[in-house]
Amino acid sequence: MNDSTLSDTELAAVLDAFSEPAAVLSADYLVIAANQAYRDHYLQSDSVIGQHCYQVSHGYQRPCDQEGESCPLQRCRQTGLRQRDLHLHNTRHGQEHVDVELVPIPVGVKEPLYFLEVMHFVKVANAKPEGEGLVGSSKVFNHMVSLIQRAAPSMISVLLLGESGTGKELVAKALHSASKRSKQPFVTVECSGLSESLFESEMFGHEKGAFTGAINRKEGLVTAARGGTLFLDEVGDIPLSLQVKLLRLIETGTYRSVGGVELKHADFRLICATHRDLTESVKEGRFRQDLYYRISPFPITLPSLSERAEDIPLLVEILLKRLTDEADIPHTEAVKVSADAMAYLKAYSFPGNIRELRNILERALLLADYQIITPEHLPENIRLPQQVSTFLSINADSIDGLIPLAELESVYLTQVKQNTSLKNNELASKLGVSERTLYRKLQGLP
Repeated sequence: MNDSTLSDTELAAVLDAFSEPAAVLSADYLVIAANQAYRDHYLQSDSVIGQHCYQVSHGYQRPCDQEGESCPLQRCRQTGLRQRDLHLHNTRHGQEHVDVELVPIPVGVKEPLYFLEVMHFVKVANAKPEGEGLVGSSKVFNHMVSLIQRAAPSMISVLLLGESGTGKELVAKALHSASKRSKQPFVTVECSGLSESLFESEMFGHEKGAFTGAINRKEGLVTAARGGTLFLDEVGDIPLSLQVKLLRLIETGTYRSVGGVELKHADFRLICATHRDLTESVKEGRFRQDLYYRISPFPITLPSLSERAEDIPLLVEILLKRLTDEADIPHTEAVKVSADAMAYLKAYSFPGNIRELRNILERALLLADYQIITPEHLPENIRLPQQVSTFLSINADSIDGLIPLAELESVYLTQVKQNTSLKNNELASKLGVSERTLYRKLQGLP
């Protein structure tokens, strides 16, 4: 392709065959041609033609890779191969997650002159407080969303990993909604606490008279998930004796109901989730290795809330909106969080993750009478880290904020114990004191 092959008008006509925003870029990031969808979505001046792509989509004054982001065009230039990246773009609708696809023209040639750019808008995540589903804009959140985008259209089994409260069921539903099975059932199996008889009955169903109390025939959850997605929550809690039954279902795609003789065929896409380290469980003999490899071809780790602290203001806004809607209390204005209270929230480690944040806000709403949430409406343990931060930032002109050293030590040790899994001997070594001294200091903590 060269400048004499197609005019800008002809290029635009070719690009209009794409329903999604599409453009042809030069090697130096200039937009040569764009379809109507691209111009409608990104137009911020008279024309996008002749502007740099990073100016149009990000408002940057230099390429994305120089702004700390991965640049698919740069990799296309180096490899001559198609590249994809998930970016956060500025559009007419505000910030949106976009799966950016770059194809060099022609494919396979290093340092090509032209590139086809197609924007695939991500429907499973929001960077704005409106709507449902996954919400965030931090780098770790965007990385997770990019993996969801990759896995969702396929039938590959996905294993969701992460701490409790990080939203594994929401991610499972996002995978389902972005899949080809989205119009079919999404069925959740709570694996924790299932006995052997209950597991088989719930999963595979039972026939009338199969056991005491089975007065009617019952379809199982595997049958209910036919054509859709089966989500096994906390799969790491399934007892070893039951794991072989699950393995047989996955490997053969067949099962029998309890008390039945007819072999039935399963049809589901499998998504599993656990907060446990399954590799350690395999080493310790508590989880079958063959089952682990069956359920984990595509692992996705969900970041903890402490890893995505920059998302907290956005999450607070959307959670407050949902909580006030659920309470069915009319408001002329949205409930706000004061700057000081937000500083406390952003400094807190949230061992309970998003679930804990929701609980904190629900409590604060009641204490604040659905008006402005201030620090006094937050639990005391959340305000402790800010006391340390305030003390450490004090200078000679602000000695009124000084607190006794013993109180500072107490605050620090309280936070350390709440947010570490280290044993006392390991913690003592880290703090540079003897284990006996540490034990004595911990005894006096609240």
